[in-house]
Amino acid sequence: MNMENQGATADPQLQQFIEIESQKQRFQQLVHQMTEVCWEKCMDKPGPKLDSRTEICFVNCVERFIDTSQFILNRLEQTQRSTVSFSESMSE
Repeated sequence: MNMENQGATADPQLQQFIEIESQKQRFQQLVHQMTEVCWEKCMDKPGPKLDSRTEICFVNCVERFIDTSQFILNRLEQTQRSTVSFSESMSE
C-alpha cells in the first residue's frame, strides 16, 4: 500500500517534468524555425562579419517572427475560449 501512495505523489511531479520538457522542446523548435527563416531571408553572402544591413534585417526578422508567433498564439487562445463558451452556452 505504501508503494501505491508513493506512485500517486510522484505522478504530479512526473507530469510537471514532462510538461517542462515539452515546453523546452517547443521553444527549441521555434528557435530553429526562426533561425532558418531569418537566415534564408537576410544572409546573402556568409562572411567573417555581419554588415549593418544584414544585422538590421536579422533584428527585424526576429521581431516580426516573435510578433507573428504571439499573434497566432493569441488567436488560437481566443478561438479556443470562443469554442468553450459556445459549448457551455449550448449545454445550458
